[in-house]
Amino acid sequence: MPLERILQLNDVGVHFPTRDGLVKAVNGVSYHVNRGEVLGIVGESGSGKSVTARSIMRLLPKNAVDAGGSVQFRKRDGEEIVLSEQERLGKTMRSLRGGDIGMVFQEPMTALSPVHTIGTQIMRTVMLHQKVSKAQARQRAIELLTKVQMPRPQEIVDNYPHHLSGGMRQRAMIALALACDPCLLIADEPTTALDVTTEAQILELLKSLQQEMDMAIVFITHNFGVVADIADRIAVMYLGRVVETGTVDEIFYEPKHPYTQALLGSIPRLGKSHGKRLRTISGMVPDPYNVPSGCSFHPRCERAVAGVCNVRAPDVVQYDSGQIARCHYPGTDMPDPDRMEAAQ
Repeated sequence: MPLERILQLNDVGVHFPTRDGLVKAVNGVSYHVNRGEVLGIVGESGSGKSVTARSIMRLLPKNAVDAGGSVQFRKRDGEEIVLSEQERLGKTMRSLRGGDIGMVFQEPMTALSPVHTIGTQIMRTVMLHQKVSKAQARQRAIELLTKVQMPRPQEIVDNYPHHLSGGMRQRAMIALALACDPCLLIADEPTTALDVTTEAQILELLKSLQQEMDMAIVFITHNFGVVADIADRIAVMYLGRVVETGTVDEIFYEPKHPYTQALLGSIPRLGKSHGKRLRTISGMVPDPYNVPSGCSFHPRCERAVAGVCNVRAPDVVQYDSGQIARCHYPGTDMPDPDRMEAAQ
């Protein structure tokens, strides 16, 4: 793994056997994150974004089947670890979770313990990873709540999650994830349940903390407007695969994969679509128990070619700039200057 790289996934697969069949939730995912970089993971619900994140943390449910691939991680001290080879409850993963790797979960009300105060939950993480007294851990909890701009941190530290608003709970989750100064933060849709104003505040907070701590972030979302604001690069997922990866400018102005183009085309353009129908992606996301042969997007693709796209899975095409697309006929439509504006 190159020295500047902090996380690398190679052909990762996670399957779930059920009564109705095998669900290939993650089916050969590959992407990387460099030190100090923000990678946005975008895709519809069910595309495998969260399952991939949990596979990095080794937090998959017991019925999950490891279908191969590798996850490599470089700690802050430079040591390289193959996470995919570690035991879920082993000493290595216990030291990494909350230590070098922090995670902000999608719904803070269910992620935080309802029977413990905010301070107690942060203190336990600090005391697990650092040799400090209870008083020192409490002071650290107050410092972290202050860092995430929590009002009245000395009072909040003794409050329970149900005492806090959604935005305050999310700030508490971020403080918990940053308790031991991680070099990688995985944020799983941290703004989904928040109103627009609070969402903007949380995004601004994450950006400032990322720069202050020189921290890499994997930011999972279904909102292109969010990744346009916070990410350096974007990986687009569809049915358990990464179909395109590129910088923010490449994805917005020169998308290569038809799915990325269709997603961007469906973004409403304020004040520019009066009297026009909103563009949509034809069809529905396929049944996960019966994924189409060949390219999984071909039933909904306007450029699909019979005998090719429905028969053979596409290879990865890499461009000189580093942009990657998994498509038989990758290409770009006309650059649209309104895309970034519409997303934001």
